[in-house]
Amino acid sequence: MHNYRRRSPVIGSMLIALILLGVTGARTIRVHAQGQTQQTLTPMQVAIEAQRQRLNSSEIEDRREALMQLRALQRPEASRVALSALSDPAPIIRVTAAAAVLWLPADESAAGLIPLLSDKDEFVRQQTAYALGQTRSRSAVARLIELLGDKQDSVRGAAAVALGQIGDATAVTALAEVLSPQAVLSKKNKKSKREQNPFVLRSAARSLGQIGNRAALPALIVVLQDEKAESDLRREAASALGTIGDPSAIPVLRSAMTDGDPYLAQTAHEAIKKISRFQTAGGN
Repeated sequence: MHNYRRRSPVIGSMLIALILLGVTGARTIRVHAQGQTQQTLTPMQVAIEAQRQRLNSSEIEDRREALMQLRALQRPEASRVALSALSDPAPIIRVTAAAAVLWLPADESAAGLIPLLSDKDEFVRQQTAYALGQTRSRSAVARLIELLGDKQDSVRGAAAVALGQIGDATAVTALAEVLSPQAVLSKKNKKSKREQNPFVLRSAARSLGQIGNRAALPALIVVLQDEKAESDLRREAASALGTIGDPSAIPVLRSAMTDGDPYLAQTAHEAIKKISRFQTAGGN
């Protein structure tokens, strides 16, 4: 009895130490397990997941910032998370999302964007058209052609720009009708209202040059020869003719070299040089 009492403090201390060790060990195991869970995600995945959660915020600014962060990552998996925001109730979020989904494969990105071309908000339609131009997806061409008849100048201009970026020849007739209806023989242009907005007209001319199809020559030549047309538009037409590279445009370009507008004359001169280089290289 005497010995037990003497040793009891030691035994008690040992029991306490064992208990503490068990608790500490359990904590260590839990921390280690949590560490293993976190380690299964790469830093990129962690960053994307953080922005995915922010997209559920009730604050518009939080959602917009999340989309900007996803866009900055420039990764398909980040753009895929941003797709859901294309249907956000706030127009500014839909616009921001349109720019954030561009790192997906072209057709996948376009599939998400095309429905927004029917959005009630003018700015959403405009920015979506620009985004579709960056995708270069031909799947967007038909809807962008329809958008050339939008009521808003900014939307028509964006559609014209996008069609040039995509570069599909099926858009040539529609763009030529925008630029010069009288140069295109179709039933549609007899009923359509002539385009008046300078930016839309210049964008149509530039896009015809980017597409590079010779079917655009008549419309561009009509504009270049029209002395009543704005100088900026005529310069765009001359530049486009040079980009297309068809030698049949050289006579009208030579006439433009004597125009009173020195900038148009210079543009026509550069266009002739470009066509000549094209011919020398065997492009004809």
